Amino acid sequence: MRLSPCPLVLLGFLGVLRHGGASGLLELSLGKFRNVLLNQTNPVEAVIRSIASNVTVVIFQVHAQQSEVVISFDKNPSMNSSGTGVDKGLVSILRPQQSVCTWYLRSLDASQVLSTAISIPYMEKDPIPGGCNLEFDLEVDPNIYLDYTLVDIHIKFAPANLGYTRGANPPSCDSGTGQNSRWRLRYDVYQYFLPENDLSEMVLMNHIRKMSEVQSIKANGIKMLTLTTDDKTNVYFSSLPGQGVIYNVIVWDPLWNTSAAYVPVHTYACSFADLVDNCSSLSKISTKVFFTALAVLGLFTCFFGHRFWKTGDYRVFRDDAVFWVTFSSVALMIPVLFVGCPRTLNILASGIVGSYTVILAIACYVYTSLAYITLDLLRRILNDYFSRAYTNVPFQKNDFIILSVWAMLALSGVTVQLRRERSEVPFPPHPYLTWKRERERRSTNVLDPSHHIPPLRDRIHNKLLSIKEFFEKEQPAGERTPLLL
Repeated sequence: MRLSPCPLVLLGFLGVLRHGGASGLLELSLGKFRNVLLNQTNPVEAVIRSIASNVTVVIFQVHAQQSEVVISFDKNPSMNSSGTGVDKGLVSILRPQQSVCTWYLRSLDASQVLSTAISIPYMEKDPIPGGCNLEFDLEVDPNIYLDYTLVDIHIKFAPANLGYTRGANPPSCDSGTGQNSRWRLRYDVYQYFLPENDLSEMVLMNHIRKMSEVQSIKANGIKMLTLTTDDKTNVYFSSLPGQGVIYNVIVWDPLWNTSAAYVPVHTYACSFADLVDNCSSLSKISTKVFFTALAVLGLFTCFFGHRFWKTGDYRVFRDDAVFWVTFSSVALMIPVLFVGCPRTLNILASGIVGSYTVILAIACYVYTSLAYITLDLLRRILNDYFSRAYTNVPFQKNDFIILSVWAMLALSGVTVQLRRERSEVPFPPHPYLTWKRERERRSTNVLDPSHHIPPLRDRIHNKLLSIKEFFEKEQPAGERTPLLL
């Protein structure tokens, strides 16, 4: 991605990259972020010096917004000693007396790419992220691998191993499942939302720092779930196209009460490179036209819907999942509370639903999490595998404003309709009052044929007698003696 002169001047002023000869030299300090410009032709050599003797492992990581970078232990990367992606890291297992570490960085893009890098130290009792990797190319792989669709986001990572001292052999990954093995480790998965409607590089660079180290992750991230070693190390989340999200995993050793963090990974669930439907213009023109028209109909429903839409039957969704039972219970709660006031219920429904269509139309132009009230429900209905995804959305400044608009529209629509209906004949009529009036009319009007209908108890008794007579045995035919009185 091409950068404007201003960031270049700023980066040069801050001294984030010091050139040495034909290639760049990046001096790092443990636990400190440094921004660096990468290109395709001249690799950057990242060096960290004076590493303390109690440090056994250093995780070096680099992050870019959309252009992939290559990170490696050697100037000439190989498959087993390098990684490629927008969020990549390498684990350096330190030898005895080692105090210097070196890595090499370059971009795959011909233009300059802004990235940020950090090296994080860990001690001998800290677990090693990706130390028991059997799936990916690196021997020790601390990376989180992410892919997304329009429906969900899938992350997966390699299991961790126990920490150990410099020069020792790593603990076996498959030597039993007791408390002295890696099977005691726990994995906490965290999620962090970037500011809404902000796709800038610097915002990502500033916020990904909050999800790189253990204490910062716990302070800023949202803990979504905890996995044990018995669980598969892959998790699904609901997709939020256009919304920046950062994921990371903290591996915890309950015996020593020590933790380590994997390399954070980010996504916008959309492409920056696509010409159509990219991250900057997710909604098609046809989609905007449809939801704008729907919003007009919704406004009409919000303010005048009571006289045009009748209340329907309340049906419980039939599904064997607990989700649908819970959803149905919540959906039926309000109708049950207002079952004696169908007019009020109908006005409330038309006001709330009608005003919500305006929110859906706004979501075509400005990102808002309120749209996922219906989108996640549709995903659950249409996608058989969406039940495995953890659903969570940000609620930020835009959402508070749009929620206020929704509440104002709904309240205005309900108020207008209640005032209009005050002098009108009740519609629909109250079912209990209608039944009561009909019963009184039949009991007092002798000319009404229904007045002479026997009570329900007598009708049931006569019906049972007729059924009984149907099954009774017939008397044998023959001579009968008349009864003499």
